Parts: sequence; structure tokens; C-alpha cells
Amino acid sequence: MSASAAAAPSPGRTRAFLRLVMIEHSVFALPFAYIASLTAMFERDGHVDWWKLFLVTVAMVGLRTFAMACNRIIDREIDARNPRTANRELVTGAVSVRSAWTGALVAVVLFLGAAGLLNPLCLALAPIAVIPMVVYPYGKRFTDFPHAILGLAQAMGPVGAWLAVTGAWSGDAVILGLAVGIWIGGFDLIFGCQDVAADRAHGVKSTPARFGIPAALHGARVCHVITTALLVWYGVATHAGGFFWAGLAVVAIAFVYEHTIVRPHDLSRLNRAFFTVNGVIGITLFLFTLADLVNRGLGW
Repeated sequence: MSASAAAAPSPGRTRAFLRLVMIEHSVFALPFAYIASLTAMFERDGHVDWWKLFLVTVAMVGLRTFAMACNRIIDREIDARNPRTANRELVTGAVSVRSAWTGALVAVVLFLGAAGLLNPLCLALAPIAVIPMVVYPYGKRFTDFPHAILGLAQAMGPVGAWLAVTGAWSGDAVILGLAVGIWIGGFDLIFGCQDVAADRAHGVKSTPARFGIPAALHGARVCHVITTALLVWYGVATHAGGFFWAGLAVVAIAFVYEHTIVRPHDLSRLNRAFFTVNGVIGITLFLFTLADLVNRGLGW
């Protein structure tokens, strides 16, 4: 075998790394980056800039992949002590720490490269976007509110996507970013409820571990009410049409359903609430917003 062939990652290792970073979960934040990008394009000249949309995709997936790889690397010892996470790739050895760092480095280079190709402001601000991605996994070691750090990290997505298109700040993008950050922080509160026993046993900090599952679920409900209010504000601020409001109605129903199926003493449907419902929320609002923008004159 040649040296170059030996150095190349095998398909099995690549698949293991993609499982490690849960690449499919890009569905949560990426639709909102598209909402921001396409709305900015509509307001700018009414036409889709496919090259910038591609670069936004590369930047978002690259940064999220970097964040997830760092999370898994930093948390690998905690994961090994938690029965729910003991089968993760870095714990079992399916992915080596060196491979995970290599994947993280490639991902952050892709992110920085895409930011540089977008505009100088995106490149200048790109390192700031990286910081909370690294701080978040450490958060559970020093604060009972690591979910807020995750929310801050995710809030940057729509803001950055708008900057990518216009090269300038927008209050509308900040509203959307806050909505996304509080939404993701809220469902991370729900997700954390399943690890309360392990977190308390091993000194891992989280809101559910500190204040209990009922308080965490109540906090998640508050977060999602605020999210809905911010999305209403965003719709008003961007003069959204009927399709957007129809999509937001579906999102509101999904939030109600999510909080109906997860109860303090019954977490059996937590994965449905976390993965299925929140995936539907992002994709639904994107599709309805896209239909609204096209109906209002967005050109391809």
C-alpha cells in the first residue's frame, strides 16, 4: 500500500466521524440560515445568489461540524461514565482522538475559507463565532446554564447568514438569531432531562440536574413561547406574507405538541420531541418562508 493510500481516511472512518458529529442534525439550524440569507437577498435585489447560498451552507456545516467534534473530544471522559453516551465513537474507539481533531481542523478551515470568500466582515467576525463553540462543552463544568451558551452559539447562524449576503448588520437578523438561540436553548433543556441521574452522580452541571426536571421543562416552555413571539416580531419586521404566517402557525402547533408529549415523570417520547418535532419546526418554517418570498417576487 502506498503512503498516500495509507494516509487517506477509509470510508468506514469517514462514516464513523460523520456519526460522531451527527451531521444530520444540521437540519436544526441550517433552515434558519437559509431564511436569513434568502430574506436578505429578497430585500437587496430580489434575486437568489446561488454562490453565496452555497458558501453559507459550507460555512454553517463546517462550523457546526467543528463544534460537534470539539464537544465530543472535550466530553469523552464524561460520555464514558454516562450509560446513554457510553457507545459514542470516541469512547468505543471507532474514532480516535487524533482523527476527531483532524476532522475538526478540516471543518474549521472550510468555515474560515467560506467566510473569507463571502466578504471581509464575515472573515473578520468568523473567529468570534468559533469561541462559543469551544466554550459550550466546558460550560457543564462551571455553570448550571450551559444551555444558554449553546443558544448564544446557535443565535449567530442567522446573523452571520444575513451578513454573508449584505455585508452589513441588520436588526431583523438579530431578531431571527435570538429566536433560534432561545429555541435551541429551550429544547436543549428538554434533552438534558434524560441525563439528570448521571449528571448528578458525576458532578456534571445542567439546569435539569440543578433545579429538577419539572423546572427544566417549564423553562423550555417559556423559551418556546419567547421564540414564537420573536418569530412574530420577525415576520412583522420583514413584512412577511400569508405563507410565512401559515408556517408560523404550524410551528406553534408543533411547540404545543412537543410540550404535550414530554412530562416530568414520562420521558419515553423525549427523542420524538427532540429529533422529530424540532426537525419539522426548522424545515416547515423554511419551506413556508421560501414560498412566501417567491410569492412576493423572489427570483431564481
